[in-house]
Amino acid sequence: MTAWIPGNLLTTAMGVMPHTDVARALELAQSMDVPFWPQLPHFSYYEDMYVQASENFPGIVVDIEKRTVRFSMDKFIKELEEALARFDDPDFFDISPTYSDVYHRFLKLDLSDRPAIRGQLEGPISFGFYVLDQDKRPILFDDTVRSFMMDFMAKRLNVQLGHLKKMNPNAFLFVDEPGLQFVFSAMSGYTDQNAKAYLNEFFAIVDRPRGIHLCGNPDWEFLLDLDLDVLSLDVYTNAEVFSCYAASIQKFLNRGGLIVWGIVPTGYEAFQQEQIPSLIHRLENVWKILWSKGIDRELLINRSMLSPATCCLINPDRERTVERAFAAVKQMARQLKDAYRIAA
Repeated sequence: MTAWIPGNLLTTAMGVMPHTDVARALELAQSMDVPFWPQLPHFSYYEDMYVQASENFPGIVVDIEKRTVRFSMDKFIKELEEALARFDDPDFFDISPTYSDVYHRFLKLDLSDRPAIRGQLEGPISFGFYVLDQDKRPILFDDTVRSFMMDFMAKRLNVQLGHLKKMNPNAFLFVDEPGLQFVFSAMSGYTDQNAKAYLNEFFAIVDRPRGIHLCGNPDWEFLLDLDLDVLSLDVYTNAEVFSCYAASIQKFLNRGGLIVWGIVPTGYEAFQQEQIPSLIHRLENVWKILWSKGIDRELLINRSMLSPATCCLINPDRERTVERAFAAVKQMARQLKDAYRIAA
């Protein structure tokens, strides 16, 4: 693993935001220590994370008015040869201005003085479950489509990371995989052994630094054992479960891994119930459990960042709670840095 990734309780956030004002969203993203480019599906359906991942994918049918992404096998067969012919063309895998005006505005910013910057893309497992074919079957279940999809998504991530590294050499990516919790359940009809094998193969062809972000409760031992540099999670919801995996967390940290602790809720009701002291108490309870199980305190802090717990698009006050959550993350970081004597 690489050792460059900034920890020491620096702040960042997930990509999806409820804003319709691009300038405001970019301003908020830059207010974190590690800025990122926002995904704004309320601004445009093209800015939706699944739609952005689907650009140029053969067989995809996007309906902007109905806000749907579907797949046609007949269309896939017709378009596959041309897609394969362009597999060495970076432009083919980049996100175009049509599919993200926000991304291209972000690429024009000067962020060379930041400790790092971050990008993201929907992951292949979640994308493959979300997108249904003409028989309403997830495309992840089709061996031919899935194999192509893994290579396609890896290429798309690598092209994006290349652009970001030109802006800041410490750029890294989250692969957003909300579907992993579903995969690792008996309800999916899809074995977790298959998912694990495919993810191992996938990350082997994704450039470093690479990480996963997810909000659910998957197989933590498996994720911590993956050859990843970053794990971003909703610890606000999953604190009790995650703290049970001290041995795997120890191995992950020892390999140079970084944990992004999503501790501040962005949902309106949950946020209203919390204050900075209660959130710090909740996070430190997890840390204290891990320290009691042998994880070095200094190592854990050195390999930690802070973020909101989840994305949220449905609050009754629209952007306000999310913006307050961003501010709370920064306030928590300041207080924890003082407590653990980390230089600002």
